[in-house]
Amino acid sequence: MTIPLVIDTDTAQDDCVAILVGLLTPEADLRGITMVAGNVGFDRQVRNAFMTLNVADRLGEVPIYLGNRQPLVRPWVSAENVHGDGAGGLDMDFSGCEPEAEHAVDALLRMADEAAGELSIVAIGPLTNLAMAVRKRPEFASQVKHLVVMGGSNNARGNITAAAEFNFYVDPEAAKIVFDAGFTITVVPWAPLTLQQAVFGRDVLEQIAGIDTPLARFFTRVCSATLAFDESVGIPGTTHPDSLSAAVLLRPELITRSAQYNVDIETGSELTRGYAAMSWGVHGLAPNATVVEEIDAAGFQKFLLDLLARTTTPPRDLGL
Repeated sequence: MTIPLVIDTDTAQDDCVAILVGLLTPEADLRGITMVAGNVGFDRQVRNAFMTLNVADRLGEVPIYLGNRQPLVRPWVSAENVHGDGAGGLDMDFSGCEPEAEHAVDALLRMADEAAGELSIVAIGPLTNLAMAVRKRPEFASQVKHLVVMGGSNNARGNITAAAEFNFYVDPEAAKIVFDAGFTITVVPWAPLTLQQAVFGRDVLEQIAGIDTPLARFFTRVCSATLAFDESVGIPGTTHPDSLSAAVLLRPELITRSAQYNVDIETGSELTRGYAAMSWGVHGLAPNATVVEEIDAAGFQKFLLDLLARTTTPPRDLGL
C-alpha cells in the first residue's frame, strides 16, 4: 500500500534529494510538490524542482504548485551563502515546464480532502504554506495523517544563529501556528541528530560518485556548494536532514529512538528568533510532537545509495 504524499519545499541541495526519495521509493505516491520561500530565490527553487523531476524521468508527471513567496510577517531571508543556486550550476531547457495555476495552499487543502484522512506531508522548508492552510481551514491539521517537519534543534545549536535552525528562523510565526494546530507531527531536527547521523563524509561522497548514474551525478553536483560551505564551518561532509525527513516517513524502521516533546517556537525575541524550545516531559507541558533522537545511520546511507544507483533516462539534457 502506497502513502499519499506531498513535499513542501524550498528546493536546494538536499531538498532535491528528498524529492528523489518521494519520486523513486515504491512506498510513495507523490501527489504534488508545493513551493515555499526559503533557501534560494523563489523562481530558482521552482527550476530546481523541475530539474529534479527531469533527472528522475518524471517530468510532467508530478504537479508543482507555487506557494508563499514571503514569510507571514517578516522579510525573506535566504541561504544562498550556503547553497549557491541550490543546483550546483546545473541547467536545462525549461520550455513547457509550467507550474500549476492553483495556489499551493489551495492545493494542500484539496489534496487533503481527496486523500480522505490518508495524506502525509513532508515539510522541509519554512512552514508558511502550512500555516496559511491552517488559517484558511483550521480542521486541515486533523485531515493530515502525518506531518514530518525538518526544523529546529533539540536543545542544541542552530545553523543560522546560535539559537535557531534556518527553517524556523525564516518564518517563526508560521512554525508556531503549525505546532499549535493539532497535526500529528514528527520532527527531524538539525542538531544533534543531523550533525551526528545524517552527514555524508568524503568517503561516502566518493562512493556515490563511483555509482556514476544520472541520479548519482546529479546528487554530486547539487551538493557541491553545500559541501564546500559545510567543510568551511567544521562539518565533515554534506548534511541530509531533508532526505532523511522523507525517508523516515516512508521507512519508519530507520528511526531507532524518538520521544514525545512539547515543541514551541520563539517569535518575540530577536536574539532567539526561531528557537525551538523542545520540552522533554518534565515541565508539565502536553506533548505536541514526536522528535527523532536517533536513526539507523548506516541504514539511511544504504537507502540513499541504493536509490541513487537506479538507472533513469532524463528526457532533457542537464549537462551531467
